[in-house]
Amino acid sequence: MRAHVLIIDDDVALAAMLEAFLEGEGLDVSHAADGAGGLERVRNTPPDAVVLDVMLPDMSGFDVLRSLRGEHGAPAAAIPVIMLTARGEDTDRIIGLELGADDYLPKPFNPRELAARLRAVLRRTAGDAAGATQDTAQGGDLQLDAHSRRVRVGDRLLRLTGAEFAILERLLAEPGEVINREVLSEHALGRRLTPFDRSVDTHVSRLRSKLGPLSDGEPRIQSQRGRGYRLVLEQS
Repeated sequence: MRAHVLIIDDDVALAAMLEAFLEGEGLDVSHAADGAGGLERVRNTPPDAVVLDVMLPDMSGFDVLRSLRGEHGAPAAAIPVIMLTARGEDTDRIIGLELGADDYLPKPFNPRELAARLRAVLRRTAGDAAGATQDTAQGGDLQLDAHSRRVRVGDRLLRLTGAEFAILERLLAEPGEVINREVLSEHALGRRLTPFDRSVDTHVSRLRSKLGPLSDGEPRIQSQRGRGYRLVLEQS
């Protein structure tokens, strides 16, 4: 079955070009020209991924993303979102990631790059995460179910984005070991890091906040300057 991608962008010419290109790449594509129409389409027929422009005529892309991520338990809350930002607007990229976007692309961009980013998030949400050898992984009070894509810390069920889930999955595969940022980017985003790219760091920051601290107050995910991140498990 072909994956369905929804483009939410008021640039009709760009959307038409992307639709033709992505359909040639084996995807089904639909388009909404404003935020309200995009939200209605997502809620009525949830797509497999959303490409969302920051600048929309009726509301910002951030408001659309905030609405999607705030729908607790709804299918829309877990849909992968790739934000389209203006080139050079680093603040827009950071805000989008902090609100729960899975990845971003600065305009103008090569459609092939968008297709590659979409394939990466679609593989991930389909449960085809690289390196996953079992349905359930557990360490301390942390449990990750790769099949249902659910994570629990003790009795708490966490709501993670696809990128956050993939990063945690990779860290949990080698608890206590430092995993470099490049490996995390390849695993979670399906791409190499570029200079000054802070995507992995932003996803880790959100994930660390959602996991909460260990019983001794130390963070569960600890950074090693110049190297990467390691997951520390709760000791019984």
